[in-house]
Amino acid sequence: MDASAFEEGRKMAEKLRAGVLGAGVFGGYHAGKYAESEQAELVAIFDLDIARAKEGAERHGALGTSDLDAFLGMVDVATVATPATTHYKFARMALERGIHVLVEKPVALGLGRADTLIELAREKGLILQVGHQERYVAEGFGLLGRGKPERIVSRRLNRYSVRAKDVSVVMDLMIHDLDLLAKLTGEGRAEHVEAKGRYEKGPHADRVDAVMTIGGVRAELSASRLEDEPTRDLRLVYPDGEVHLDFLKREISNTTPEPVKAAFEGDDLPPELRDPLSFGTESFLAAVRGRAEPTVTGEDGRRAVALALQVEEALRG
Repeated sequence: MDASAFEEGRKMAEKLRAGVLGAGVFGGYHAGKYAESEQAELVAIFDLDIARAKEGAERHGALGTSDLDAFLGMVDVATVATPATTHYKFARMALERGIHVLVEKPVALGLGRADTLIELAREKGLILQVGHQERYVAEGFGLLGRGKPERIVSRRLNRYSVRAKDVSVVMDLMIHDLDLLAKLTGEGRAEHVEAKGRYEKGPHADRVDAVMTIGGVRAELSASRLEDEPTRDLRLVYPDGEVHLDFLKREISNTTPEPVKAAFEGDDLPPELRDPLSFGTESFLAAVRGRAEPTVTGEDGRRAVALALQVEEALRG
């Protein structure tokens, strides 16, 4: 073994130095997963609010900082968990510094910016993964291997929260279901979209109901951050029956001949269902080490954004 190969092997055996950009609620979740990982060591959390950065970092024995340049000089991998309007900025800065990036959804707010991140990661030989963790839930239930359904009905209705007010509920919540739709159909553009929205808390839509046709599948999607009581369910209709998942009641009904691969509870829960965020983090770190492919690529994230933009265009009429 030559010296360069030996050095590369040594680096791969060491824990990756991980950091999180953003010390909000989701940033805290991501920091916790790095702190628990055997593949990485959480070394720093960045936030413009230095007090918040330090508070989050101290929980895990890491450094909290508001110095972005210093942060980028400390890490091998970074999660971008800042407001959606800043995802592109921070992901691009990290990639330009040679840092592998896991960016929360959406990957960016425009297709040109998504393309820039994808190309930058490709040019530099870096991993760019997008945080569509809820895709892993469908994978855990075995829904991604069943072929295309005829119809999809999804309701993702939440109580009001001040979080993510910088974007519409399409980019905030519906984008999870748009990613799943793209994955199930293999398509990145809908043939037809109709949408209506409610605007109550600001300039961005707070509830959106959309109907679209994509790859021959009819999809009826509702997303809201205005509800008194939350609803989260998914119905997939096939020629031979349907599968219905109620995520809040943790119930499954299945009238198709093919069994669902898992339940909501049990000792044998697959890792995708047991802890989707941890599963995504570990998959990202494995991809950085060259042991696996990214579970949700930059191109996957771009397809979800493309569909989200179609819904937002339909809202404008």
